[in-house]
Amino acid sequence: MTHRGSRVLHVGSLARVEGEGALHLSIDNGKVTAAQLKIYEPPRFFEAFLRGRRHTEPPDITSRICGICPVAYQMSACRAIEDVCGVTVDGQLAALRRLLYCGEWIESQTLHIYLLHAPDFLGYDSAVHLSRDRRADVERGLRLKQAGNAVLELLGGRSIHPVNVRVGGFHRTPTRAELRPLAAQLRRARDDAEETLRWVAGFDFPDAECDADLLALAAPDAYAIDTGTPTALRYGDGQKPRAFPVRDFTAHVVEEQVPYSTALQARLDGRRHLTGSLARYAISGHLLPHSVREAARAAGLDGVCRNPFRSIVVRAVEVLYAVEEALRLIGTYEPPPRPAVDVSPRAGTGHGATEAPRGTLYHRYVLDADGVVTDARLIPPTSQNQGAIEDDLRRIVQDRLRHGDATDAELTRLCERAIRNHDPCISCSAHFLDLTVERA
Repeated sequence: MTHRGSRVLHVGSLARVEGEGALHLSIDNGKVTAAQLKIYEPPRFFEAFLRGRRHTEPPDITSRICGICPVAYQMSACRAIEDVCGVTVDGQLAALRRLLYCGEWIESQTLHIYLLHAPDFLGYDSAVHLSRDRRADVERGLRLKQAGNAVLELLGGRSIHPVNVRVGGFHRTPTRAELRPLAAQLRRARDDAEETLRWVAGFDFPDAECDADLLALAAPDAYAIDTGTPTALRYGDGQKPRAFPVRDFTAHVVEEQVPYSTALQARLDGRRHLTGSLARYAISGHLLPHSVREAARAAGLDGVCRNPFRSIVVRAVEVLYAVEEALRLIGTYEPPPRPAVDVSPRAGTGHGATEAPRGTLYHRYVLDADGVVTDARLIPPTSQNQGAIEDDLRRIVQDRLRHGDATDAELTRLCERAIRNHDPCISCSAHFLDLTVERA
């Protein structure tokens, strides 16, 4: 409706973003003066009810935070608890963890590409509408996602909230024979992943640039997934990426409450930053295998990509890499002598971080001498990305208004696209945007 110079538009129960929220735009005489991403879901208190739990419990509890990336929560929790207890999980157990994580990357990134994001570029309201005209494309996405789910089911016990992960390793490890059918499925998935990259590379991408700093884990000899050192790339100053120990994460990434949202927002050394696929590719893209780098170049990517609309292409590159890496890990697998190493409790503070599909996920736990959690701190990717998303919205809407006024419906579609570029996981529900446009 329109009232006294302000225009208010409500769009409820919109699918294709995980979570509930709202966006408030203030436009004064053709200038965007405010863009506020409001999250109105109630707090879930995971950090609070982790207190008093045994040191073996955080991986199972925190995996319930997200049904789409539970492995990320499990792996970050395991790393933090093992850090407290002075335990290193290496060899084939570490390789199996990375393989499990590859499965999550495949299924989660594919879900976003095909079911949440691609309809924006092809002019469809949903993947259901997309499938009516492009059935083969959607079926390819479903096959690819099924391959990721198969990895989770074999190693994790089930595809949603896996139950086979434990501090120190796994409750059970697979035999080589059990991995053979999975390898065959992944070889077929590689063809689908290559075709997916070619498909999304052909989309029409608006011109845009995200000027936030970038943050991702980095490893010395591989594209970081399940381990690495937090590494930042500052926008516009020409400096090389700078790393800091994971134990110093909260000294650099500081969360703060904003008055219009129940969710915290985070800044990196006082500046808005972005984590996730664009950040990982900018910092570690040179470590991708040669075949994947060549496929990325053929898709129009080279060096740093800062156009958030092209994030769908970077995600497709990461899916292809995850399939290739999963096949490599299966090909070199030898069953470990035992499914887990012993992790005896001790008092102290531990830190862990891994790369969820949406970005760097940090956990910190404090244990007493009996292994009871006395304090917990979790910083998810979306809380880090919210500030950068707001900046994107402000900039993209302003650019649209320079070309003339836009209707509320046009601005709504544009803002939803801009938000979906970053695949925000606000919670595990599946509707998002109520848009309020205030014009003076």
